[in-house]
Amino acid sequence: MNDHFTITINDDHGVRQFNLHQIVKKGIWYAALFLGFVTLIAVGTILYLNYSVDQIEIKRENTQIAYDSIKKKNAELDQSMRDTQMALMAKKKELNEVSDSLSEIETLIGISPVEDMSLQDRVSITKVNSEHMATLLQFIPSGSPIEYKGVTSNFGYRIHPTLDRKEFHRGLDMKAPMKTPVYATADGIVEYAGIHKSSGFGKLVILQHNYGFRSYFGHLNSIVIKSGKFVKKGALIAYTGNSGMSSGPHLHYELRFIQRAVNPFYFVKWNVQNYKDIFEKEKQIPWQSLITATAHIKVPNPTQTLPSSQLALRSKVK
Repeated sequence: MNDHFTITINDDHGVRQFNLHQIVKKGIWYAALFLGFVTLIAVGTILYLNYSVDQIEIKRENTQIAYDSIKKKNAELDQSMRDTQMALMAKKKELNEVSDSLSEIETLIGISPVEDMSLQDRVSITKVNSEHMATLLQFIPSGSPIEYKGVTSNFGYRIHPTLDRKEFHRGLDMKAPMKTPVYATADGIVEYAGIHKSSGFGKLVILQHNYGFRSYFGHLNSIVIKSGKFVKKGALIAYTGNSGMSSGPHLHYELRFIQRAVNPFYFVKWNVQNYKDIFEKEKQIPWQSLITATAHIKVPNPTQTLPSSQLALRSKVK
């Protein structure tokens, strides 16, 4: 049995031979196999590590993209929250202003809101009371029938300017040059429109209003309405003049409640701002009964201000 093998090396120096034992041959062979196996494992490990690194890089990139997306959404959410907070602050300020304005209106019309009452409930109650105010101011004479420039003779006893004797003056003599527009101070029916010789008022208009009220407009220059016609508050009815027993151009304005003369001055000055004052100043009218009777009535399109009031405002601006 040959347990040796020969390795022959041929180079420039000649041929050389080496005899190796079979065990050495096996050792070299095993060593070569081991090195090959280690190399294979190393290459596989390197390839696996490269693959793992690539996957990690992909995951890192995906994570970065997701992070950037979340960061962007957070920034948008933060901006949205800031915008919402600013909007809420603006709404809160607006609600406070509304509440303050509502408080002024409540004070004006004499309402005392219950503690912890919601804004909606307060608005509802105020609306009902405001509508009732508008109803009374529409149906009962209120405001000045002409551009208000003062009064030459008040309601009450006086010396008559033409008869030169003391007598009771049932109306107001209001300052007005010739042909000043005269307006209805409440909705009503034209009861009379023409010359009224027996009263001394000359050209006279009488309007019959709701709930027992009448308004008289005397010493007119011309009349633009006819008896039996319905007129709305603020409608033009005549022009001032100097007809009848008059000492100069003016408007005699008179109000009656169930044929009893009442002081027109309180009604000329009556508006939303001093709405409750007239209830104390004019005692001849059963206001509580009237308010109760009209509580369910609502005027669809009430007259906000008389044309005479608008003229007065414009003249003040000028």
